[in-house]
Amino acid sequence: MAQPAAGERGKALAVLVFGASVIGLAPILVRLTETGPAAAGFWRLLLALPVLALMARRTDGDVGAPQPLALLAGVMFALDLGFWHYGITLTSVANATVLANLTPLAVTAMAWIFFKERPRALFLAAVVLSLGGGWLMASAHTGAAGRAPALGDALSAATALWYAFYLMSVGRARRSSGATRVMFWSSLAGLPLVFCGALLLGEQILPSGPAGWAACIGLAIVHIAGQGSIAWALGRLPTATASVVVLVQPVVAATFGWLLFSEALGPWQALGGAVALAGVVLAQWAARPKAA
Repeated sequence: MAQPAAGERGKALAVLVFGASVIGLAPILVRLTETGPAAAGFWRLLLALPVLALMARRTDGDVGAPQPLALLAGVMFALDLGFWHYGITLTSVANATVLANLTPLAVTAMAWIFFKERPRALFLAAVVLSLGGGWLMASAHTGAAGRAPALGDALSAATALWYAFYLMSVGRARRSSGATRVMFWSSLAGLPLVFCGALLLGEQILPSGPAGWAACIGLAIVHIAGQGSIAWALGRLPTATASVVVLVQPVVAATFGWLLFSEALGPWQALGGAVALAGVVLAQWAARPKAA
């Protein structure tokens, strides 16, 4: 990927921060949908599709032909939604969001495994730091931690892997296709997967009342504005950079979790979250290209 000009890079970073901040509202809305976790993902994608189709028609002429990488991104995003939404319902909003945002570690690890990009020793130290912080945050539960904190934390941590695959797939797809086209096809590909998951798990599909429907519509708006902004920025920034910037999500999610669900962070949880995110940032700094 060619390096964008300073002004273009600044614009892309601003759009990326906006998208990540919007996505930080997603775990709050999932709690309010009055549906099952996977069903919330179904409504998120279904209600967003017509708007994405109209946006693709306006920006690119039409939705175009399905792109394999966009379809792969949809599969990864469906797994991301399923794991993360269940994590949100089983543990605290802050824990679910911080652990899901260990994505930069997964991105760099996959680059090592698949592309033979060996990380530096400092990166390995950062991995230990981040994992230690995640363990501290997950183990130091205070009140209102959720129905099954250990399982919720495990599902949220696994989400980082699926989201890493999603970001890498979208980043590659954006090299030859517009953001709205990629969003449309990835959303369409993920839709039947989350719906089948909701049916197999015996979830409640329909929201119970107007408040639940409002939350589902809110999730669709979050998907369009949040993931759409991230997809647009991925066409102009490296995936590794994007995976660090989206760490603004836990801050937004933890703030609203505290305001709406009284999920106050204890001192050890706050320390663990800070250490985990510091490890992620350090890992990205360690993984930067060496100067020529």
